[in-house]
Amino acid sequence: MVPVYRKFWLVLHIVSASAWIGVDVMVAVLVGVGALSDDSARRGLAYQALGSFLVWPMLVSGLVCLVTGLVLGLGTKWGLVRYWWVAVKLVLNVALCTLILLLLRPSMPEVAAYGRSLSAGEAVTFDVSSLVMPPVVSLTLLSVATVLSVYKPWGRIRQLGGPGGRAAQRARQATAKSAARTP
Repeated sequence: MVPVYRKFWLVLHIVSASAWIGVDVMVAVLVGVGALSDDSARRGLAYQALGSFLVWPMLVSGLVCLVTGLVLGLGTKWGLVRYWWVAVKLVLNVALCTLILLLLRPSMPEVAAYGRSLSAGEAVTFDVSSLVMPPVVSLTLLSVATVLSVYKPWGRIRQLGGPGGRAAQRARQATAKSAARTP
């Protein structure tokens, strides 16, 4: 990939990952306000904001991060599954986007309705304990992905049939054994 294009995609990747982290921090703050505030109107507003605005900014930033990561992986020396740190980041990104769609999005209308009821002063009960885990898990995994990007640990993934792959190692071992048996 031409350096100017690589830099463009890299900047877009970093900005989208930063936006994703920012959305997660906002979610953590809103969950904290909703859980800890004594003012029911403030709690209701926090839950309304979560229910109304959480999913799409988070999902869009995650998908942009995924697409830019794919472009960078396919267009640079790092590859998609050439290095462990890239493969792990790819898996983390896909897993987090999937969790947003399958676990987080379906409950958001109920969270928003709960917030509206709280703001209206109604006495309602709703278990919001499940809202604590998404920002904790997401911020942790996004932090791991950031650390992987900086330190690039674990080296290359060995490929079967390559010079360091298992098939080549078995062939070398078989050759060495047969050479040791020959007088």
